[in-house]
Amino acid sequence: MKRLFLRLAFSVAALLCTSHPVWADAAAAPVCDPYQNYSCLDSYLDKDGDDVFDRFANYYSLEWGHATAPSDANAPAGRRDGWPTTPQTAPPMPFTEWPYGGTQNLGVTRPASIDSPLMAAIANTAFGKLMAAGNLQFYGWIDPGGNLSTSTQKQGGNSPAAYDYRPNALNFDQAVLYFERVPDTVQSDHVDWGFRISGIYGENYRYTTAYGIASEQLLSHNNVNGYDFPMVYAELFIPQVAEGLLLRAGRYISLPDIEAQLAPNNYMYTHSITYTLDNYTNTGLQSTLALTKTFFLQLGVNVGTEAAPWHYEKSIPNPTQFVTYTDPSTGITYNNVQNPLYPGATFKKDPGSMPTVTGCFRYQTQDGNNNINACADDINKGTWGYNNLQWYGLTAYHKWNDHWHVSYEFYTEHENNVPNLNNPTVQGLNSAYGVDGATPFSSLQGILFNNPGEAQCSSASVLTCTAVSYGTVAYFNYSPNALNNFSIRPEFYWDKEGQRTGNKTRYADFGLGWQHWFSPQIEIRPEITYYRSFNAPAFNGDSNAGVLPNKHTETVLSGDAIIHF
Repeated sequence: MKRLFLRLAFSVAALLCTSHPVWADAAAAPVCDPYQNYSCLDSYLDKDGDDVFDRFANYYSLEWGHATAPSDANAPAGRRDGWPTTPQTAPPMPFTEWPYGGTQNLGVTRPASIDSPLMAAIANTAFGKLMAAGNLQFYGWIDPGGNLSTSTQKQGGNSPAAYDYRPNALNFDQAVLYFERVPDTVQSDHVDWGFRISGIYGENYRYTTAYGIASEQLLSHNNVNGYDFPMVYAELFIPQVAEGLLLRAGRYISLPDIEAQLAPNNYMYTHSITYTLDNYTNTGLQSTLALTKTFFLQLGVNVGTEAAPWHYEKSIPNPTQFVTYTDPSTGITYNNVQNPLYPGATFKKDPGSMPTVTGCFRYQTQDGNNNINACADDINKGTWGYNNLQWYGLTAYHKWNDHWHVSYEFYTEHENNVPNLNNPTVQGLNSAYGVDGATPFSSLQGILFNNPGEAQCSSASVLTCTAVSYGTVAYFNYSPNALNNFSIRPEFYWDKEGQRTGNKTRYADFGLGWQHWFSPQIEIRPEITYYRSFNAPAFNGDSNAGVLPNKHTETVLSGDAIIHF
């Protein structure tokens, strides 16, 4: 694997530093052009010998300057007859179908269809042939990035901007590997199955972390880089139910959203605040039913957002059932009194881990130009948990023509019974027992960093309140050709009680991004975004170090490179 990555690095460097691949001048000319005659793909890849690493490099050479992989005219159709028109192409977009999450794209997904240099490189080996026979694939990407910012606080100064929370820094954002088998959702005559096992390493793990799943990296140590497994699931596709039913069980990406955690699934390098403070992953069962070719229903059950199944109904001893604290409003010290937030002898390890449901509908016009997806996502009692967000919202898409389209999202989300930072009793508990005080998420429970936020309630007299936030974001996209797209991202976010960002304020920001593809395998995404908070300073702070934000505005110039393998 080390040799493979070294060869990838040298190959990419050569591509970027020359107007054509350096190995294009090799003495032995290719037998033919696979874009003209797909049957000669192997002879092209073997032009320098049948070594896996030469084939790997030659595949990058083959696709350089093209927007698509060479296609096999004898391959089965990639779209079911009569299915709505596929609205986009990738490149230059991050998707071909309007995103709806929790499922494969019904009616348009074929097994082993990912364009992967790694799979092409090993196709002539015994292992590669075994993988092909089982419709199995290994593939992934690496994603380095960086930014220049007007904020200067070393750790967290750009927050709540993401995924570039460290200002003026180079980041190894993510290296991702998938091992999967994708069910065939184009056919309609037999039940098919699939699975995905994913691994991620890099700075971006801090956004996908679920409490109880390798979470000590973030919560106990606040590591800059870490690992996670955001998708580990099995799938079953049953085409005989209406127009097709897909069941997904395991850990999966939450619904619905324009943006996604995995770098290639986004228009721009950074994410909107709206997405950054959203649901990320769930563990449970998600169903997607195509009632008709244009109208889908989704229903899921899980144990909550960013919640581990083994925390469900798990209780731990309450080390602060009786507490001593000083009321900051009076200066009076109270000795051995019952904890007013959690008075029992035990409390839940994660109060947000509980039976949870998701319900969505999706409608797309037959021409593929219009789409709406509305969801009630991860709904339960809403009790304050690690990230127990109650999400109600929608995404919508409209395509004017092959050059212009818009993607839009709006939601409201909330949590109930959130401790009130404005209440003197809660302040006393926090002062006595560290951030978040005598709660399931305090330093007494081993959570030393990145604690779930508390609320700045409108009344100081209540111990807890419901914390609400609203987010809305749009991407206006112009694609002049198949290798370039330009995005305009306006956004408004209101953290009504300050529980999501730590700042009780409204935010507005405006971003400009360019996505340029050298080939289907290599992409760069430079951008610039201006942020403003209206009611309180929100930038250039670090909550983990007790550094308060001191800026109302922030400008960030950033970018990354995605290299697929």
